[in-house]
Amino acid sequence: MLDQTYTCIKLERDAQSPWVLHLTLDRPQSRNAMSLAMVNELSHVLAELESDFSVRAIILRGEGGHFCAGGDIKDMANARAQVAQSAKQENGSDPYFELNKQFGELILKMNQIPQVVVCVLEGAILGGGFGLACVSDVAIATSTAKFGLPETSLGIPPAQIAPFVVKRIGLTQTRRLALLGERFDGEESVRLGISHFYAKDDAELDQLLGRTLDQVKNCAPKANAVTKKLILKAAEFEASELIEEAAQAFSAAVQGQEGVAGTMAFVQKKPAPWAIS
Repeated sequence: MLDQTYTCIKLERDAQSPWVLHLTLDRPQSRNAMSLAMVNELSHVLAELESDFSVRAIILRGEGGHFCAGGDIKDMANARAQVAQSAKQENGSDPYFELNKQFGELILKMNQIPQVVVCVLEGAILGGGFGLACVSDVAIATSTAKFGLPETSLGIPPAQIAPFVVKRIGLTQTRRLALLGERFDGEESVRLGISHFYAKDDAELDQLLGRTLDQVKNCAPKANAVTKKLILKAAEFEASELIEEAAQAFSAAVQGQEGVAGTMAFVQKKPAPWAIS
């Protein structure tokens, strides 16, 4: 359940807008580096949220001034020790494979979650944190943000996040950033298309968050979920392959509770029932 206690993340419903869930990565001592425990906790929360339409928006950020500095090197060291032990036991297990696969599954779940995911990008946004930023629906970079794909400088590839970075900013820019391990700031992240907005200070960040949530609350949550699913599929398939599926989704929506109520409200010039004042 969402009200359970976690060790690597914090969850909080917004006091004034309970349809907003604040999801905070909470390992500030390591700049919120993503441990296996954090991956498991996030995966649990996302599974709970898949069918919870009482939550319309998720604000994802990091504790202590940093978003996420990537994967936890300690977990990699532990995996190395497990590999050595496995070799002795000759059981054929591969902890590195399992560790990376679980992170990949988490990124995929975050990408597909039906709620609107808003990332607040501060401090370090590196490696896996960069990947999380690339699967957000709305990304706001701050003046402290420092982005980068440092994996190749550590002798490893950005394996699981590479497809999502390519889809976010395109092939040529991804090649440059990944192969050079380049670092850049929040303003550059907007120019590249990783972030949508740049906030020069806390006041501007609050303003941008407020404006984003004001727009979310006017959109029907189930219609948003269907729309997000179709948009993600549109990135994978030709438009001609989605015509029937899109038509079925539209027909189901327009005849469903939200569609009937929304079109009736429009005709009567009234607010839609899901619109929150």
